[in-house]
Amino acid sequence: MSVISTPGRRDEQTLPHGWRWVRLAEACLQDRRIVDPASDVSPKLPYLSLEHVESNTGRILKEPAEPVQEEGKSTTFAFGPCHVLYGKLRPYLNKVALPDFEGRCTTEIIPLLPKDGADRHYLAWLLRRQETVDAAMRERTGSRMPRTDMDDLLSLEIPLPPLDEQKRIAAILNEQMGAVERARAAAEARLEAAKALPAAYLRAVFSSPEAQQWPRKPLRELCESDGQYGTSEKADPSGVGLPVLRMGNILDGRILWDDLKFIQLPKVEEEKYRLVKGDLLFNRTNSAELVGKTAVYDGSHDAVFASYLIRFRIERTRADSEFVCSYINSECGRRFIEQNMARAIGQVNISASTMHRMPIPLPPLINQQRIAAMLNEQMTSADRARKAIEEELDAINKLPAALLRRAFNGEL
Repeated sequence: MSVISTPGRRDEQTLPHGWRWVRLAEACLQDRRIVDPASDVSPKLPYLSLEHVESNTGRILKEPAEPVQEEGKSTTFAFGPCHVLYGKLRPYLNKVALPDFEGRCTTEIIPLLPKDGADRHYLAWLLRRQETVDAAMRERTGSRMPRTDMDDLLSLEIPLPPLDEQKRIAAILNEQMGAVERARAAAEARLEAAKALPAAYLRAVFSSPEAQQWPRKPLRELCESDGQYGTSEKADPSGVGLPVLRMGNILDGRILWDDLKFIQLPKVEEEKYRLVKGDLLFNRTNSAELVGKTAVYDGSHDAVFASYLIRFRIERTRADSEFVCSYINSECGRRFIEQNMARAIGQVNISASTMHRMPIPLPPLINQQRIAAMLNEQMTSADRARKAIEEELDAINKLPAALLRRAFNGEL
């Protein structure tokens, strides 16, 4: 049997005094006590499947309440508060749990029983570290449903300090990871609030009592010409030709100039689909929540547009394109789209002719421009807030790996 080890680990890492390198099998063993589904005890034990264990944190997502007899009718393994539960199916999901109750689990979860001299909390954190996940996935990356070879995993060399030191390290990690989880939850809540800001800003304008008094005109009456569908020519990421804007380049009313594809068109076609600053780009087909995404072309890059988009060119003396775009993206605009979209298998669609009928509220042009400028400032501020929180969340998500590296390098 081969020994899984991190290349060069013994040579590169000097363990603190009293620590030693051991195989994982010297610290724990597999406890595959079978619970027969036909037995009297089976329906009395709470059942855990992999979906009940949260990735990375090991949090058990199911209360050990009255067992549901319909669950877990096949063979299961018994477990209790003395075990570490290790999810062997798709080990990259990193599902390692510490139950505090008696139960039974799917055979895709292996109950590990710590041996004398090994602390189960220490073992759980060690199993969650990235080095262990990488070892479990080694030579299994091509499989759609990879499973850990438990014999190989138990041959993994691990750093094992004295028992008191294991308990001390585990206690520190429990405290630190708890703080990380609280910080993550707070950041995620703030991120959701930041993501909700654009819709709230639009709602404050277009659902206001004042907006209800504005006269309305069909979108077609505000446009220089009929809505135009984009090019259906195949694009590629080569960088040769003109950028072609696609549905993925529209987010929250703005054009994203990343993940671009390019296209080379005959001169006549190029001029036909070339965008002009102020053009309104509308996503006409996709899943229901994505149909209707609209943005104004900012003119910062020369570009054409793809066939899943419709271009509406607003006559500047009739309406402000930024104002019209904001209305289409608002809850009011969404209601019209949802009521008029055509549904097909797997996606929905809305045509240019249907969009021509959309009633657009029209305060005086100078007021449209003022409102559009205000919304643009608010959206820019919301975008900055969202990005800052996303960066904070990314830093928080990197903390557990850093803390585990320090712990198993003897630096806590």
